[in-house]
Amino acid sequence: MVFEVLPTPAQVRATFESLDAMVCGKKVDPFSIKRVARDGELPLSFAQEWLWLIHQVNPTSAAYNLPSAVRLQGAIEIEALERSISEVVRRHEILRTRFADVDGRASQIIQAPAEIRFPIADLSALEAAEREAEASRLVTEDARLPFDLEQGPMRAFLLRLGEQDHVILLTVHHIVSDAWSTGILIQEITTLYEAFRRGEESPLPLLPIQYADYASWQRSHLQGDRLDSLVNYWREQLAGASNVLKLPADHPRPDVQTLRGAHKSFNLPGGLSDSLRSLSRREGTTLFMTLLAAFQTLLYRYSQQEDFCVGVPIAGRSFAETEGLIGCFINNLVLRARVSRDMRFRELLRQTREATLGAFAHQELPFEKVVEVLQPERSQSYSPLFQVIFDFRSTPREQSQELPELSLSAMGSEMGTAKLDLVLDIWDAGDAIVGSMEYNTDLFDEATIGQMLSQFQILLDSIVEQPDARLSALALDTETERQAKLRVEKEREVSNRKKLLNIKPKSVQLPAKESA
Repeated sequence: MVFEVLPTPAQVRATFESLDAMVCGKKVDPFSIKRVARDGELPLSFAQEWLWLIHQVNPTSAAYNLPSAVRLQGAIEIEALERSISEVVRRHEILRTRFADVDGRASQIIQAPAEIRFPIADLSALEAAEREAEASRLVTEDARLPFDLEQGPMRAFLLRLGEQDHVILLTVHHIVSDAWSTGILIQEITTLYEAFRRGEESPLPLLPIQYADYASWQRSHLQGDRLDSLVNYWREQLAGASNVLKLPADHPRPDVQTLRGAHKSFNLPGGLSDSLRSLSRREGTTLFMTLLAAFQTLLYRYSQQEDFCVGVPIAGRSFAETEGLIGCFINNLVLRARVSRDMRFRELLRQTREATLGAFAHQELPFEKVVEVLQPERSQSYSPLFQVIFDFRSTPREQSQELPELSLSAMGSEMGTAKLDLVLDIWDAGDAIVGSMEYNTDLFDEATIGQMLSQFQILLDSIVEQPDARLSALALDTETERQAKLRVEKEREVSNRKKLLNIKPKSVQLPAKESA
């Protein structure tokens, strides 16, 4: 759906309801997913196949680990916790699936359910400070431990810090999970734990399908006229698009892309967050679209590149049956930005809105198929089509949960990895907008990323004050910083002029006259 003029309020509501349905996983497709037999070879989904190939190239990397470390404070019943995790693994076949090479092809092999008994590391005898430090070290160490996917995609580990203080470490590989799935995993464990602690049976409903059914459906569904329609859309949208965003980096790009990284967090002031929401309402856009257009502006100002692509992850759950499933449903959409120094921000925002609506309407084609269709020039030095991701979420990153006699809180860990050059994660936490920038440390220094995030905030301030300003005129520096740069430039100009004035012309020696 594309608007040539500003939509009416009714059109905006209808559009956003449709967009919310696609983002949040409400059923928008008339086709249904059927169960398939388990007596034959089970194919991988397109996303799984992509992740499996990445794993084959770099099997010792933990870049695609999804760790969850939850601190449990209060009286804990370990047997009930183990039984809860065992039940979740029984319910979701994907968590007990290993991935093997069968005649050169990746294949899913579902294992029979088994009782989980996780190892326990007892740190309770250590002094308080040493105990906390060791717990943090073990959480990070476990998060960075790579998987052997032929053996399995999940592990569980328990730290005992005290009689009523524990940390449960649950780590899964991205090939069987995503951010949505992590929420399901934690919620089901807490629900089951409370039931089992009271001596009750599982209150969770039966799952209508399993991930293997979805993977088989995806393979059979994406063909014929539907596939042609999706392919034609993406081929038209990305025809002639640049394959590489050339951001100025602190270090030369390695010949082979590395996955070493770090992240830096930020918080936008509450007043700025409210102003961005107000601007979005006035312009008939979502906060997601406004922030994406602002980020595209920042990337343009850094690179001076007028045509580039940014990746945008989406939930990829178009069926009601998939909402409660653990699995890798996430898909990356490729959003193209075409800008110029004279373009006004409002123009870019309209372009971003139209591109977003069109992309979400054609989200069924997996990113892996887009790459296959477009066949961009491939290099081991960078990922195809985009090297930067913009990931927006409308819920806080971390939420504490409570159970009778037990308090749950998340423990973070520094993975030390980066999937791409830059990944900007933003959460609308309600009272403010917060987030972090994941960056490849072989390209960028921490100080550079800190400056980029600072300039992003200044840019956002400038946008809400002057949404009609040209992209080249929007501020990236504070007034003090601008004046300082002007002084440096003026001093450099004066110095250069003095050097020119001090240059004396060389004397020219005429040849002597020949005597007669």
